[in-house]
Amino acid sequence: MKLYGSLTSPYVRKVRILVKEKSIDCDFVVEKPGDAGTRFPQLNPLAKVPVIEMDGGQAMFDSPVICEFLDCESEGQLIPASGEARWEVLRWQALADGIIDAVVAIFLENLRPEQSRLDEAIEKQQKKVANAINMLNSAVKARDFLVGSEFTMADLAVGVALEYIDFRYPHDWRNRFPELAFWVASISARPSFRETVPPGMENQARPSH
Repeated sequence: MKLYGSLTSPYVRKVRILVKEKSIDCDFVVEKPGDAGTRFPQLNPLAKVPVIEMDGGQAMFDSPVICEFLDCESEGQLIPASGEARWEVLRWQALADGIIDAVVAIFLENLRPEQSRLDEAIEKQQKKVANAINMLNSAVKARDFLVGSEFTMADLAVGVALEYIDFRYPHDWRNRFPELAFWVASISARPSFRETVPPGMENQARPSH
């Protein structure tokens, strides 16, 4: 089985962390849709990462789908199979993906020439990120994990999203939300997180707890 994607994509990083957490036998191929000679037209007609190519040649794409597939096909579930806990985990994952989507939009808009930049569009996405951070800060008070007493996909996805804020939309959210900063410090200390830090983020502050 092979995972195709870039080193800086947070969607790819989610899958890479899950693979490491569960010791899944999966090769990581660093490849982007725009690379010369890429296989993405055959793997994913949407030309987006991540993509998993299974041993039989079948491809699977979209990070929530890939994560659920890999979780179901391996031991020790990070996404509960049923019940209230399942929906809580998926809800937090959806919030995390929404944060990432907003940060990507901010990052891409800021790449435009200043005279063409849409400040209103940036502010709209910034508000989404701020509201999500505020919600998470309230949720993690006096808790080690978002759902139950063990690490789940909720913690994985939110941890990736919060570190992606630092990477592509750096601002002083950690001092404003110390409970959340304390919480994510313990999550990002996990080997799976440390081993998947994107290039360029290695020297950024990763506070200890």
